[in-house]
Amino acid sequence: MKLETIAIHSGNHTDEHTRAVIQPITLSTTFERAEDGSYPEGYIYSRLDNPNRRSLENVLTKLESGADACVFSSGNAAGTTVFQSLEPGSHIIAPDDMYHGLRNCLKEVFKGILTADFVDMTDLEAVRAAIKPETKLIWIETPSNPLLKLSDIEAIGKLAKEHQLIAVCDSTFATPIIQQPLLLGMDLVMHSTTKYLGGHSDVIGGALVTKEKNPLWEKIRQIQGYAGAVPAPFDCFMTTRGIKSLPWRMKGHEHNTRIVAEFLSTHQKVEAVYYPGLSTHPQHELAKKQMNGFGGMLSFLLKDGEDAARRFVNHLQVFTQATSLGGVESLIEHRASVEGPDTKTPRNLIRVSVGLENEEDLIEDLQLAFNSL
Repeated sequence: MKLETIAIHSGNHTDEHTRAVIQPITLSTTFERAEDGSYPEGYIYSRLDNPNRRSLENVLTKLESGADACVFSSGNAAGTTVFQSLEPGSHIIAPDDMYHGLRNCLKEVFKGILTADFVDMTDLEAVRAAIKPETKLIWIETPSNPLLKLSDIEAIGKLAKEHQLIAVCDSTFATPIIQQPLLLGMDLVMHSTTKYLGGHSDVIGGALVTKEKNPLWEKIRQIQGYAGAVPAPFDCFMTTRGIKSLPWRMKGHEHNTRIVAEFLSTHQKVEAVYYPGLSTHPQHELAKKQMNGFGGMLSFLLKDGEDAARRFVNHLQVFTQATSLGGVESLIEHRASVEGPDTKTPRNLIRVSVGLENEEDLIEDLQLAFNSL
């Protein structure tokens, strides 16, 4: 089946008793045992497994062409589960512009347990040079948040295999519709399902999908059950529901983002636009090679600095000034102010999640904000 069909059907299980077309929400925390003490349907306790969670994991596995999936209560919970699966003393190579939430986890939560070096993932030789005897994992994020930098998935996957390292890709900005890292050499792919997969800014979640069921994956599945950072049945239902429209939503997001990116790239008050779909992006050719589109995220720099950036986001009516991304509504924010004092993000950078509103309304809203500067 193609992705549009998988998205609609692979996360659904027709109820055999009512024949309900849409799978019902199973809220029960526990499940009845048979006379011999077994669990005939395979469900014991909802921290360990649940029908709605199993459906969500099934559709994600198929969308990513993987072997299995684990879903979690947030994207950070998914990412930290990978870190928890490593032995103490392990070294991680991560992007220098890694999502600040996971970066903070590595620096603070795993301080004294794991070590990490943050390198420019666009420079393959810098990644190679960062490998140490204790290195166990290479973590990439492509496109990156918020600079929209791309990692060469295939090249880094080959480098990881050469040194027997685990290769993980945070593909939240891209979604399985735009790129499939497992097919390009990654061992695991991570998503914050809060974003495009859920798609409506109303449910938090995260996911890991594996290329194969190996000892590492067994440990990740074990941590999911033991630590219990799992989504509720209702959250799984809502995310699965959102995925049904994902392929078509991504087409709309990309259509609008191209128009917004082109408008911004020619505006006299804009210093630079970061969007892989523009021919001016330094990795535009790599984007065309490893992606099936360019997504719905962009960032841009204002010429007049941080004060102008803050004023700009306060003069918009259609775009909402808010953190997060991937919903049907357009969101915008001054990114550095949410990332903390040690952020590497330029102070005049504005991050945009372009939604599905009418493209003319979006452009008019941006122009009115520019006029206010």
